[in-house]
Amino acid sequence: MASKKSSDKTSRSARSTRSTHFTRSTAGSRSTAVNSRPRSHRRMAAKKLKKRPILKYLLFSFLGLFILGIGGLSVAYAMIKIPSPESVALSQKTTVYYNDGTTPIGSFSQQNRQIIQCSTLPDYVGNAVVASENRTFWTDSGIDFKGIGRALFNNITTGSRQGGSTITQQYAERYYLGETKSYMGKLKEALLALKIAQTQDKSTVLCGYLNTIYWGRGAYGIQAAAQAYFGKNAKDLTSSEAAMLAGIIPAPSVWDPAVDQTAATKRFNRVIKIMKEDGYISSEDAKNAQFPETITNSTTDEYAGDKGYLLTMVKNELINTGKFTDDQIMTGGYSIATTIDKDKQAQMQTVGNGDGTLPETVEVGGMSADVDTGEILSIYSGRDYNTKQLNNATQAYYQAGSTMKAFTLIGAVQQGVSLNTMFNGNSPRSFAGLSKPVSNYGNQSFGNITLTQATANSVNTVFVDLNEKVTPQKTAEIAQQAGIKSSIQKDSPYNTLGIDAVHVSEMVQAYQTIAHDGVKNTLHIVRSVTSASSGDTIYAASTKGSQVFDSDTTAVTTQALHAVITSGTGRAALSVGKTLAGKSGTANDSTALSFVGFSRHVVTGFAIWNPSDDGQTNEVVPTFGAYENGTGYPAVLFARYMKQALSGVADEAFPTPKNQGTVGGSDGSWGLGRSVQRQQARRDDDSKDTKDDDSSTQKSPQNNTPQNSQNSNNNGNSSEQNEQSNNNQQNQQNQQNQNQNQQNQNQTPGTGEPTNN
Repeated sequence: MASKKSSDKTSRSARSTRSTHFTRSTAGSRSTAVNSRPRSHRRMAAKKLKKRPILKYLLFSFLGLFILGIGGLSVAYAMIKIPSPESVALSQKTTVYYNDGTTPIGSFSQQNRQIIQCSTLPDYVGNAVVASENRTFWTDSGIDFKGIGRALFNNITTGSRQGGSTITQQYAERYYLGETKSYMGKLKEALLALKIAQTQDKSTVLCGYLNTIYWGRGAYGIQAAAQAYFGKNAKDLTSSEAAMLAGIIPAPSVWDPAVDQTAATKRFNRVIKIMKEDGYISSEDAKNAQFPETITNSTTDEYAGDKGYLLTMVKNELINTGKFTDDQIMTGGYSIATTIDKDKQAQMQTVGNGDGTLPETVEVGGMSADVDTGEILSIYSGRDYNTKQLNNATQAYYQAGSTMKAFTLIGAVQQGVSLNTMFNGNSPRSFAGLSKPVSNYGNQSFGNITLTQATANSVNTVFVDLNEKVTPQKTAEIAQQAGIKSSIQKDSPYNTLGIDAVHVSEMVQAYQTIAHDGVKNTLHIVRSVTSASSGDTIYAASTKGSQVFDSDTTAVTTQALHAVITSGTGRAALSVGKTLAGKSGTANDSTALSFVGFSRHVVTGFAIWNPSDDGQTNEVVPTFGAYENGTGYPAVLFARYMKQALSGVADEAFPTPKNQGTVGGSDGSWGLGRSVQRQQARRDDDSKDTKDDDSSTQKSPQNNTPQNSQNSNNNGNSSEQNEQSNNNQQNQQNQQNQNQNQQNQNQTPGTGEPTNN
């Protein structure tokens, strides 16, 4: 043992000596090596030594922040409390009211959820959802770190928001946080999911999820979904039915079999495949699984008549603000005040439905709005939402016809052209660059007429002539500035004749801009949204407008549109007994007819059209009642509605423009130029009568009796109005006799309207 110890001691000494020698040798060698290096190398080595404290500082700082982050998450995790499912799972219904704020139109999410005990469900119901949404649900910790990492990477690299949520995270979100896409919201969701996973068993979590999520067709929870899609209770669902429901969870409104059978089938097959792979169903069951037949999606009486259209418009408008989601609207318990006037809405529906003479094949769209605020007062979207969900006022298209002429007129007025500028109103007329001559309705000629008369009688030849000066590009630009969002052809002189398709709502918006002195107030149906829990207003629609046209420009334009009512194609509206302005429109071959007009504070538009069986094109509107091919009917609808809407409202005149423009325009090149300049003095004296010449006619008809003896006077001594009137009558009669059998509906891709003589 002594010898071994001595030997061990010697060995240790030797090892110690070797170690010391190695260390010293190494150190000596290093010293020698360093001393033998060039000075530049020594300076670099010194810099590296100086950098070491910085690296250490950064390392310790990172570690400190990491520890603080972990500590912060730990504190946040400890502070998060799991809410009682019963207190949040039962969503409140959202109620929608008329503009009085007390009379309900309807509600969202009414009786669309029934909480059930999941112990009554077959196992495959929950397992189908697990297979579709979160295959690791039964074994994971409540959050999917890989999924979160993948989603975070995609969010950073693509800028899009992608979720990495497990069933537990979705359950936490719907029960506690509400839908969230922010990083902080997702962090809270993950922490709550961890807490839930540790305190609640998986069956409880899955049951809460099944009772909470939205399944489309207004159904929240598995019980409502089973009834909405299969007309049965959830406990009676087959494995195939459960698989179909599970498959559409991510996008139920899009993957509803009634909407997209192909997509729904693909989702169904995916779920069946996973259920077999994960052992929830046998291979034989998977092989025999067939896509289940769903029942027809039936709407409740809450959507009957016009209410379905109103409720759908309300929801869409709120979602489009970006401040509300579909889920929030359906479950948020809000009080929504609309702009809809109950009495005016009832009148609009009565007028739109017609008097029994309107053929069932003819569609009607109508809308009325407050000129000063843009608030929609009433809307005719169709006879019954349960029969047809397409909104005739906001979604259906029709050809605008001559209601587009107002925008070309604005373009001319902006160039300083007086309404008294004379144009050649004969028909047909050929224009450079156009392959076919342009004709007026019935090939009717009007001789030389003013812009006011051309507007009143919707003279195509004058407005194509005018549009060549204004330019089609400018007409399209003005129409879009006024509020038309649909595409307008910018290279066709015919765009002033309304060859493009629009919505009724767009034309009402555009004419609202004209009526409000050039100020566009965006049309809207929601006035405000109030929280049911706090009573606070959480959303209020803006009624502030933007000035898009000069007020003088719209005042002059309104004078011409006023003449449409007093002496032109809109004389049916004289029965209203108020100061009105407007414009009629007829599509080519009378496939659509319309009228848009306004008082000082209310703007209203109606259109009718006759869809073909395939719904892709329109056919000629048939003759009904006293209306040949529907001619004049929209103006009658306008008059019927406005008579009630303006009942008891004091009449108010339109504003008088400060600048009436110059005959022939500033350069004298518009229309017939200044060949009628000799009559300018007389015209200036009578300008106050020109703005409302029909009112003067009604008050003193004897003052407007044609003076035939002065018609041939070329010295400017006669009244221009009388001269034009008699010349027009003679030209019209002669041309009608010569061209009675020469009408050609295909000469122009748009038509004007017949005068109501």
